[in-house]
Amino acid sequence: MLLCDVGNTFLHFYHNGKIWKEKPYALSKKKENLPIYYISVNERFERCLLASHPYCVNIGEYIEIESEYKGLGVDRRAACKAVQDGVIIDAGSAITADIMQNGIHLGGYIMPGLGAYRKMCADISPVLDIKIEPSVNLSALPQNTSDALSFGAIKSVILMIKNTTRTKKIFFTGGDGKFFARFFENAIYDNTLVFKGMQKALQKHI
Repeated sequence: MLLCDVGNTFLHFYHNGKIWKEKPYALSKKKENLPIYYISVNERFERCLLASHPYCVNIGEYIEIESEYKGLGVDRRAACKAVQDGVIIDAGSAITADIMQNGIHLGGYIMPGLGAYRKMCADISPVLDIKIEPSVNLSALPQNTSDALSFGAIKSVILMIKNTTRTKKIFFTGGDGKFFARFFENAIYDNTLVFKGMQKALQKHI
């Protein structure tokens, strides 16, 4: 089964346990004689996918979870569908947090991802157009602007997640998920979380 998660930066594919990403305007023609089951949060990139393969099936309507949240994105629903109890942190272009309890989505929130954080600071002043340094010391107050920006970006995310999760199990996914997972003892990094949710939904429909 060939799966695709159409995001806002890349298209992520999953097949036979292998995950890879491709740029929307440089998609390779799929050699596998398989339909692509996909979800999408970007209509423009979705059109690129449809042009690259003769048989694509949007399964967004299959991704259902119990929730009162209005406008929950299909990628977040898919990740939540893979978790019965815990907090799902998808650390990508944006950082999303969703709380699941007994298979019910209790709510969640959205923060800028590290790349977006840097861009926002650069928009404030060219002096703040600085690369975020993952190895910045988070135990001591910064003594220069570069460390100060990295410290503020990374620690604000960590403290927000800690405040939300407390003793709950945390499931990290997304491009920066592995990086943030190392700050939490009760964390699991799983870059297949969205695809697991898609597979679970598909089991009822095909």
